[in-house]
Amino acid sequence: MELAHSLLLNEEACNQLGEVQKAEFVFEWLKFLEKLLLATNRADIKEKQKRIIEQLVSLLNSSPGPPTRKLLAENLAILYSIADTFSVYQTIDKCNELIRSKDDSPSYLPTKLAAVVCLGSLYKKLGRLLGNTFIDTVGNILKAMKSAESQGRYEIMLSLQNILNGLGAAAAPCHRDIYKAARSCLTDRSMAVRCAAAKCLLELQNEATFMWSTDMDSVATLCFKSFEGSNYDVRIAVSKLLGTVLARAVMSKQGTAASRQNIRKVSLEEAMELLGTGFLRGSSGFLRASGDMLKGTSSVSRDVRVGVTQAYVVFILTLGGRWLERNFATLLSHILSLVSQSHPKAIQTQMDAICCRRCVSFILRTTIGSLLGEKAQIAAAKDICQAIWKLKKVVDAVMSEGNLETRPGSTDVTASQHVLVCALQELGNLIYGLGTTAAPLLQDSSIGILDNVISVIIHPSISVRLAAAWCLHCIAVALPSYLTPLLDRCLERLAVLKSSPEAVTGFSYAVAALLGAVKRCPLGIPHGKGKIIMMLAEDLLCSAAQNSHLSVQRTQAGWLLIAALMTLGSAFIHHHLPQVLRLWKCVFPLSPKDLETERSRGDSFTWQVTLEGRAGALCAIKSFVSHCVDLVTDEVIQRLLPPLRCAVDLLIQLSSIQKTYGSPLKTPSMIYKQRLYELLALLPTEIYAANLCAILKELAADLTASDTQMAASTFLLPPLCHQDDLLLLSPLLQDTDHRFIEEQLLLGNGIACGSLEYDPFSIYEHGIEGDSVPKPLPPMFSLISSAARLFGIVCAHVAESQRLLVLEQLLDSIKHTKASRQQVVQLHVMSAFSNFLKYVASSKGNLGSEEIRKPALTLLMGALESTNPLMRCAAAEGLARLAQVIGDSSFTAGLAQVSFDKLKSARDVVTRTGHSLALGSLHRYLGGMGSSQHLSACIGILYTLSQDGTSPDVQTWALHSLSLIIDSAGPLYHVHVESTLSLILMLLLTVPPTHAEVHQSLGRCLNVLITTLGPELQGSSTAVSTLRTSCLLGCAVMQDNPDCLVQAQAISCLQQLHMFAPRYVNLSSLVSCLCVNLCSSYLLLRRAVLACLRQIVQREAAEVSEHAVVLAKDSREDLIPDANIREVGLEGALLNLLDKESDQRLCQDIKETLSHMITSLAVGKLSFWLKLCKDVLASSADFTTVASVDTTQEDEVDKGDDASVLTCRNDEKCRPIVNPRWATRVFAAECVCKIINQCENSDIAHFDIALAQQMKERDSRNDFLVLHLADLIRMAFMAATDHCDQLRLSGLQTLLVVVRQFATIPEPEFPGHVILEQYQANVGAALRPAFTSDTPPNVTAKACQVCSAWIASGVVSDLNDLRRVHQLLVSSLTKIQAGKEALSQLYNESASTMEILAVLKAWAEVYIIAVERQKKQTEKQKQTTKTASSLEENATDVSSSIDGLLDLVQTDLGTLSKLWLAALQDFALLTLPSEFASQLPLEGGAFYTAETSENSKPHYHNSWALILHATALWLTSTGFIVADPDEGATNLSRPVTPTTMCQGSSGSAVKSPEDVYTDRFHLILGISVEFLCSLRSDATMESITACLHALQALLDVPWPRSKIGSDQDLGVELLNVLHRVILTRESPSIQLASLEVVRQIIYAAQEHVKEKRRSAEVDDGAAEKETLPEFGEGKDTGGLVPGRSLVFATLELCVCILVRQLPELNPKLTGSPGVKAAKAQILSEDGNKLVSTALIILSELPGVCSPEGSISVLPTILYLIIGVLRETAVRLPGGQLSPTVAAALQALKGILSSPLARAEKSHAAWTDLLRSALTTILDCWDPVDGAQQELDEISLLTAITVFILSTSPEVTTIQCLQERCIEKFKLTLELKDPVVQIKCYQLLLSIFQYPNPTVSYPYIHSLASPIVRKLEETDKIKPEGAAELQAIHEGVKVLEALVAVAEEQHRAQLVAGILPILISFLLDENTLGSATTTMRNLHDFALQNLMQIGPQYSSVFKNIMASSPTMKARLEAAIKGNQESVKIKTTPKHIKNPGKNSSIQLKTNFL
Repeated sequence: MELAHSLLLNEEACNQLGEVQKAEFVFEWLKFLEKLLLATNRADIKEKQKRIIEQLVSLLNSSPGPPTRKLLAENLAILYSIADTFSVYQTIDKCNELIRSKDDSPSYLPTKLAAVVCLGSLYKKLGRLLGNTFIDTVGNILKAMKSAESQGRYEIMLSLQNILNGLGAAAAPCHRDIYKAARSCLTDRSMAVRCAAAKCLLELQNEATFMWSTDMDSVATLCFKSFEGSNYDVRIAVSKLLGTVLARAVMSKQGTAASRQNIRKVSLEEAMELLGTGFLRGSSGFLRASGDMLKGTSSVSRDVRVGVTQAYVVFILTLGGRWLERNFATLLSHILSLVSQSHPKAIQTQMDAICCRRCVSFILRTTIGSLLGEKAQIAAAKDICQAIWKLKKVVDAVMSEGNLETRPGSTDVTASQHVLVCALQELGNLIYGLGTTAAPLLQDSSIGILDNVISVIIHPSISVRLAAAWCLHCIAVALPSYLTPLLDRCLERLAVLKSSPEAVTGFSYAVAALLGAVKRCPLGIPHGKGKIIMMLAEDLLCSAAQNSHLSVQRTQAGWLLIAALMTLGSAFIHHHLPQVLRLWKCVFPLSPKDLETERSRGDSFTWQVTLEGRAGALCAIKSFVSHCVDLVTDEVIQRLLPPLRCAVDLLIQLSSIQKTYGSPLKTPSMIYKQRLYELLALLPTEIYAANLCAILKELAADLTASDTQMAASTFLLPPLCHQDDLLLLSPLLQDTDHRFIEEQLLLGNGIACGSLEYDPFSIYEHGIEGDSVPKPLPPMFSLISSAARLFGIVCAHVAESQRLLVLEQLLDSIKHTKASRQQVVQLHVMSAFSNFLKYVASSKGNLGSEEIRKPALTLLMGALESTNPLMRCAAAEGLARLAQVIGDSSFTAGLAQVSFDKLKSARDVVTRTGHSLALGSLHRYLGGMGSSQHLSACIGILYTLSQDGTSPDVQTWALHSLSLIIDSAGPLYHVHVESTLSLILMLLLTVPPTHAEVHQSLGRCLNVLITTLGPELQGSSTAVSTLRTSCLLGCAVMQDNPDCLVQAQAISCLQQLHMFAPRYVNLSSLVSCLCVNLCSSYLLLRRAVLACLRQIVQREAAEVSEHAVVLAKDSREDLIPDANIREVGLEGALLNLLDKESDQRLCQDIKETLSHMITSLAVGKLSFWLKLCKDVLASSADFTTVASVDTTQEDEVDKGDDASVLTCRNDEKCRPIVNPRWATRVFAAECVCKIINQCENSDIAHFDIALAQQMKERDSRNDFLVLHLADLIRMAFMAATDHCDQLRLSGLQTLLVVVRQFATIPEPEFPGHVILEQYQANVGAALRPAFTSDTPPNVTAKACQVCSAWIASGVVSDLNDLRRVHQLLVSSLTKIQAGKEALSQLYNESASTMEILAVLKAWAEVYIIAVERQKKQTEKQKQTTKTASSLEENATDVSSSIDGLLDLVQTDLGTLSKLWLAALQDFALLTLPSEFASQLPLEGGAFYTAETSENSKPHYHNSWALILHATALWLTSTGFIVADPDEGATNLSRPVTPTTMCQGSSGSAVKSPEDVYTDRFHLILGISVEFLCSLRSDATMESITACLHALQALLDVPWPRSKIGSDQDLGVELLNVLHRVILTRESPSIQLASLEVVRQIIYAAQEHVKEKRRSAEVDDGAAEKETLPEFGEGKDTGGLVPGRSLVFATLELCVCILVRQLPELNPKLTGSPGVKAAKAQILSEDGNKLVSTALIILSELPGVCSPEGSISVLPTILYLIIGVLRETAVRLPGGQLSPTVAAALQALKGILSSPLARAEKSHAAWTDLLRSALTTILDCWDPVDGAQQELDEISLLTAITVFILSTSPEVTTIQCLQERCIEKFKLTLELKDPVVQIKCYQLLLSIFQYPNPTVSYPYIHSLASPIVRKLEETDKIKPEGAAELQAIHEGVKVLEALVAVAEEQHRAQLVAGILPILISFLLDENTLGSATTTMRNLHDFALQNLMQIGPQYSSVFKNIMASSPTMKARLEAAIKGNQESVKIKTTPKHIKNPGKNSSIQLKTNFL
């Protein structure tokens, strides 16, 4: 293929190829040439122009296929438009000549067609440049058309369209001729020709004014004719033509063209009248129509009516939204009149009426729904309401004439019914779409929407009553706050008007519809409503028999209410279940005997009422089983059995009853059966196992009943066919935008569409499509449908013999019926049997004996050759399922062989299509069918069939089957890939475009082939490269196909290719293709576009976005104007599409695509995205709110109004969306949160204004979120103050995110302030509306969260400013104090629970923050008091505002604490396991009711943690000392200790404060432990942290500590729980918080032990000391019991922490028993903190033990501490100790200085253990495995020193240890590192100064002389740095200390040793000047020390000086030199500095 990539066609290469490859090669060249011509230099093209044209024209003669000829024509046109045009006339003549040719052979046809296409293309591109040649050309083409076949007519029409397009007005001379030709084609028998003609006429009407003036009527009639027998594509094309022509006509009267020429003006009324004629009379002329009218036959076929409906829509959409707003009233009255009594013919039968209503609804929905913004929609709703009101007056007038009971039926009343139904449904849809933005509309009393709707509920027509009820349903879903009031109103009317049949049914429908809405209103309805409805229903059922006029209505109403009530779920039904079970029992006879007596007694009417009642009861049971699954227990099923058995008995006798009483019972018995069948299908078969055979018999009878005439395959079979196979059938089965009206054409003319009046019980079921009305089918069809479904289940459970019998009976009944009846019975039986196979396959059952196979095959094979394509599909699916169920490979092979044989012999289309699909289906269900020869045979046959050009149907089915085989064969198919690909390409290049269905099947084949090849497509081998090129070529051919569904296939193939081989897909051309089709009128194409976009933006979002913008800027005509990518980018276009799109799946894809784009691009294109979101949010529903955004002008709302209206109008061009709907605005607000989240994960500068400004200055392209803070606040504000509740929630969420993210960012211009501070007015204004009384609880709850976050953020420091927001919380606190009863009765009780808890949680958060701040403040103040007093004043200023927050809360703390405790108590009750349910309070808790406890749980789970923390803090602050005055307790003067407990009288009924505290203590502890010990995976970090902090706060106070201390089991329990938390949660903050609690528990235990010892000493003071009992763990034995021991539990926990951080501590892990060190390691900061805390806890443990106990734990503790020391003793720069070493030393010191080490009982054991520990430390120096270790000597020496100084002397003075210690010091002194030396000297200093000589003397004796030696060496090795200098200083200090310690008689000797060293440091006057700084400092230091020592020991000094003249001389010289060099006396400072700076001090003094 690479050879095809050149300017000239490589003929040599081309001629070597076969036919198929040649066609591919030529196409590839043409595709390449098209791109090349646009990119190449014009001069180069001119040079080769002649040759290129020759090649193109020669190709013209070589019979090019459809895609090739199209490309060829485009290339010719491009070539002439770029280069010279001198030879263009020759080319045109050549084409005309080819067209004139007399050769009519099929082989010559492609050449002729190519010539036609070329002419079209040339004229389109060059237009008027070609002069008048067009007259001949057009004439020639039109002449050729007369003899052309359908393909020729199709191409000619399209070519004429192109010619007209290119020439514009210049083609006027030919307009009439073209018009005539196109007219005849518009009613052509070929649908493709009709479509082409419609496109041609559409082009023509642009210039030919006569089409929309003089000839308008005939154009309209022509279009109506064209609709007859049309398909979907024709209806789309022709309706577009008709709608556009009429719109042109209406618009032209405003234009100037009309005044200039004498053109007939058309008014809107005339245009609509014309469309109306088509709608009502169809395509016949007036005379014929009137003749039909007289005969009384309807002549309007459905396809005409549907076509005209679409034309209405096009007409209105073309005129646009502004026009619709202005003319809505006129339009509405016209459209509604289509179903009014003024045109009785359209609605003479119920069936026609339903279809017409659908059409009218579709017109209104499509136009109002997509064209009008929210404000205009509100206006439209008012107009619709007006129309309802006018009709209502007519009804009222008629109603008031007669008495309600005996009113005659009036024609006027029934006349208006269909208009009312349409108006009510559209009103419901409108309000549903508007959501809560419709609130002002309903509040407007002048319109009175609710009154109007409720007043038509008692209309005489059932359809109107149902439509009004559905309208109320929509209102309730849109505005949940109206649900309860509407329900109350309807219930009240129902109770009052019980004697009117209309009112009983109407209001019961309304109540049922409203109950159906509850599921979709998350806030629900009050629980009490269930009881009221239940009573009313029971009352209706009981009173049904009292009045025969009302019996049927009351019975139906009663059961309808009960069935609807079931949808509320178990919580509502639970209490009423016994009542309902009783009613079910009563409605059926108790025994078969009673049923017999019933039969003998009744008459026709009583049976009618009885059947109605029983059908209703069955419906209620069905609703119960579906919606209250958890109540369907075995016990309930037992209670249901008798009524069910009886219901089945009645079913068996129904046919004889019906015979007895005749036709009045026909419909009731049908409904009864259908209800019973539906119910039985839901229940397990065991329940009716006894009657299976009888039921099966009844089902068989229903399926073959003689009175069903209509075959309705379209609702029975599609669910039984495979989804993919339905694509073979009518495109109507696929999803389209017109599905709502096109559905009626599926059903055929004789069958009605579904409609609510066929089954009122479906009104409470949730519609499948969301907002649309449920559309149950007529009873006859519903019965067949449910019978077929139940047949499948029952047949699978009966005995095999029975199964065989029934099948044979069914086959007989098919055989014995005739003609059309036979088809109907075959269809019913087929669908029943398919259901059986589906059920058996899904339940993994089996078919039974082999005898059943024969009838099964007979049935399926018969259906496989049915003329109905749906039946063939279902049969193919059935065969495959049969083979799957039998699971026998020989049987499967036999089936395949039968199909092979049939396909080889049969020539008819039906057999060939059916059997080819059967082969595909077998493969789909049974994999690759085993053998490869099988596969080859299948493929061979399908190849042949797919090339059968005579029948497109056979090709389509064969290719579809091939695609199934490719898909299921997987890797087995690789052998056949190449041949299949070339077949697909050949067909793509040769099959005419008029056969779109063949191309669609080809597309599916290509798609599965690409999937089969998968990642292999990335390969670089020649074979793979060829395959890849072929796939891309196939996609290119399909992209050029005119059919939208084929284009959709192309896009999905490219999507697959992009997934497997992204490098080879040309992204820019793919993106351009996607952008062009973004707003296609075909739903499936839009879906394909978005599915593809969603995938590619995940990988290449930036590239996709750029390509789209570049494309939009370059292109002129290709892009659909709707998208507006040029202005707002692809992102804006997608948002726009999201706003207009109604398909849920598409909307989801758009949202996901935009989310992926935000993830990839938002940070880089921040301004763009924020502007996009801002523009969407700024066009808020009402403009008034927007104005008050400005921070300063909160009051200038009025001014803003006009201004913003103006700006809104001007901005429309650059706005992405004009007046976006609320759902789009909600999405935009969510996007803002996502953008903030993305920024959080990228650059720190997004949240640092100083840094952001700095980087922005450096490069203006830099953009940071913090710079857009004003916009973020503004957007959040606009959303939070909208009318729409969902948007308010999103706005508040955005505000919350903004506050949390930006709260701490300082304002650089005003130090001490933060940037959010300037927006406090906006935040206040955004929050205020959420606290009004009419705000829904969920909005208030969210606002509370924002309030608390705002207060807690610390943004506002001024109390007065803070009070604004604080006041909102105070107001809500006041509101909730009244308790659960006083809150809004509009919603379920759980909604008020949510609000109460949200308020309490918000207060809790504020209180926690206030306490924390006060803590920090007091700490600060402690520090400041230590520093200067001047700072104190500032501190008090700051603290006043901080304390102020606490003061603000303090005022309400009394109330809050009670409420918090109540909430915690509720939570504790609700978290009890279900077995304690009986112990719960019957009336519920403080804030929840017993009935709504399940719904309330999530709200408690959401808020308990912070409330718990706050309560704990409050209890801490009162110190468990102040009891509430209400509790009737005296204040306790001091904290309760265990010894003073239980002294009060326990007899009183009033709880003592002690009991109150104990209860509270256990409440908090219980909740915490319950939560922490079983952490769910969804437990938030926030909850766990709050819970641990609560425990910390609790244990901060003595009293709770004493409780924990005195109850050891409790402490152990807590420790075990904390251990589990540490094990299951990795977060360091949680682990640290847990450790903090552990520390407090140990502290509590220590306190307890001390208290006990103290008490014992006090009490037994006189007794002997020996008799004192031992306190603490381990008692006298020292044993610690795991599970009961506090110490053991703590050890476990600490080991867990330590081993996690330092696995080497675990001997099992290191594999060695002893202490062996690997390389020491440095931990993370969190690791350091955790290890340090654990060590401190370990060191506290001995304090909890008795002396014996301490002996048990000491080894472990020492092992761990020394282990940490060893593992983390890393050398750090400057001799610092690592934090863990510091902690280990601290812990060691704590242990060593423990009193237990000296206690007499434990002294000996401790001494031994401590000696061992010291040995272990000393062993650390020894080499491990021969390798010397890299340990930090300083850490180890410090540890040894701690031992020497902290233990009793006998531990370390033992000789062997002492010698080893001394040895280590000696070794260390010898090290070269000055830092180590410094440390060593410092440690020795502390040892030398130790007061006990037995400890210090050995060290002095051994180490003094090495030190002296070391210092004497200084003379030779001069110090070079500050560290070395300091080492010398420290050494001298040690010697000086020695002098101080020594006894008097030895001092002189020591001084004599020091003086020479010091003198050796001195410099004489000559060397002083040139010496280094270090040496000079040493000199100064020595001199200063000499000056001090001299006077102290003068006699020694003099003696030495006298005995050593050199020393004396040196000293004198030094003093002299010093005086000269330093005139200014600052030396002391210089001397001290170096020592200070480089001294290394431990952070903690361990010694």
